[in-house]
Amino acid sequence: MEASTPFHPAVRTWFERRFPDGPTEAQAQGWPAIGQGRDTLIAAPTGTGKTLAAFLVCIDRLYRRFEAEAALPDETQLVYVSPLKALGVDIRQNLERPLREIADIAFELGLPAPAIRVVVRSGDTSSSERAAMLKRPPHLLITTPESLYLLLTAERSRAILRRVGTLIVDEIHALARDKRGSHLTLSLERLDALCEARPVRIGLSATQRPIETVARLLVGAGEGRSDAAGRPRCEIVDVGHRRKLDVAIEVPESELEAVASGEQWGEILDGIAAHVRAHRTTLVFVNTRRLAERLAHLLEERLGEGKVAAHHGSLSKERRLRVEERLRAGELGVLVATASLELGIDVGPVELVCQIGSPRSIATFLQRVGRSGHHRRGIPKGRLYPTSRDELVECAALLAAVGRGDLDRVIPPKAPLDILAQQIVAACAAGDWQEEELFALVRRAAPFAELTRADFEAVVEMLSDGIQTGRGRRAAYLHRDRIHGFLRARRGARIAALTSGGAIPDTADYRVVADPDDTFVGTVNEDWAIESMAGDIFLLGTTSWQIRRVEAGIVRVRDAGGLPPTIPFWLGEAPARSAELSAEVS
Repeated sequence: MEASTPFHPAVRTWFERRFPDGPTEAQAQGWPAIGQGRDTLIAAPTGTGKTLAAFLVCIDRLYRRFEAEAALPDETQLVYVSPLKALGVDIRQNLERPLREIADIAFELGLPAPAIRVVVRSGDTSSSERAAMLKRPPHLLITTPESLYLLLTAERSRAILRRVGTLIVDEIHALARDKRGSHLTLSLERLDALCEARPVRIGLSATQRPIETVARLLVGAGEGRSDAAGRPRCEIVDVGHRRKLDVAIEVPESELEAVASGEQWGEILDGIAAHVRAHRTTLVFVNTRRLAERLAHLLEERLGEGKVAAHHGSLSKERRLRVEERLRAGELGVLVATASLELGIDVGPVELVCQIGSPRSIATFLQRVGRSGHHRRGIPKGRLYPTSRDELVECAALLAAVGRGDLDRVIPPKAPLDILAQQIVAACAAGDWQEEELFALVRRAAPFAELTRADFEAVVEMLSDGIQTGRGRRAAYLHRDRIHGFLRARRGARIAALTSGGAIPDTADYRVVADPDDTFVGTVNEDWAIESMAGDIFLLGTTSWQIRRVEAGIVRVRDAGGLPPTIPFWLGEAPARSAELSAEVS
């Protein structure tokens, strides 16, 4: 550990005691580049210590600064961006233990130890916690792409970001293919413009193809961002995705047809139940929240009450956290989840992953199966359960592609103008901009590297002139000084930017609230809620609820005491099949 990156004695001693086998390949290769202050992308399978590779050098810097200055200033020095709020909370919990242990070792060695503060800022953060963060900034700030955008736009929060020295983007591959990634890249450029010195960028990713595309997304484009050959100026640590896997397809005894029969579903569930009994912990992945609730209910009938739970994004944060804790504690035998557990949330050691139906992409399958054997030299173990003839063909093609080491190709969106409009309004709400400088900033973000001046002008014109309606012009957010080339925000621009930003589509969901204590249970689709009536019984979070009444935006319920339920529906869930998997099927 010491040879390539000299760590503070307390940090080094902690690592050597905690990991006597030494650093993983991802850590050994990543630490020198991060230690030298170079932008770095670490691409490695789950369970290889990527997160620790990024954080440990930063913790070491804080210890060395404290040693040199005898104090740590109240300023945020590291920002960690996670695509999931739940993953950010999980990272904070997993950071607090090492920080305590390193401080204890420093005391043991007779060395001073700083009190390093870690704070999560997301949509779940209370107003009192946000106010406290502004009064006394944390040293390590954990946030999401959307909350980073808000921090860069709100006047008071911008001040705590001016001295950020390191930025970590975790699970960057989960953002690379959609507009959330494009939105984040513009936020990163705005952070650069705000900071006294450009923060070092560290990306953590599952291995992707081409890896240079993900690196470009991380470091940006333009002058100084590429080498002489046009490659992104970024240290790429790619330890490969090829690892030994224990994967297989399991099918019912009778031949699958266009859809699975009731008897075939029974065989699938019996097979999963047998696996659950043979393993300590099992994750079952499905593609929709409705199926997660249904399967959790049917598995509970086979395995016993309290042994099964569902986990998806429509459950309240408190219920999700409680389920995750029960799985970590060994109280649950199986957890049925959607993509909500696909990324690196810590749920303890998982021995088996079952996938119901096709995961629809190679990357998704590898990510999900990688949740098992999630430790050094662990072998991920997964079982695929196709529910139709077409899915059987797709699952067979999937395993063939995995066996060859194929991956889905990363193709980020090119210059999405709706995202550009949001960020231009937000940037101008935070301060006046010279048009040329703002255009240059936008083009430094990789998805906007080829943005034409004509498209930029058209967006700026729309934002300054507004949109003609029957009641006159609306949505004019900018004043445009064409003579001097300046842009400044109109009244109301900051509110519009703060309340309408992001690339996650709004959903018209109703909150489910349990009487008599107003406990938030989760959300259901608006259409389903409107069609429901008082007395109806439905399943949410493997609990039967009886509807008392439906109000504006709220479904009030009470515990139905286990009476037979129906299952609510949610719209817009089915994932699309990747081009690479489609080619393999054909």
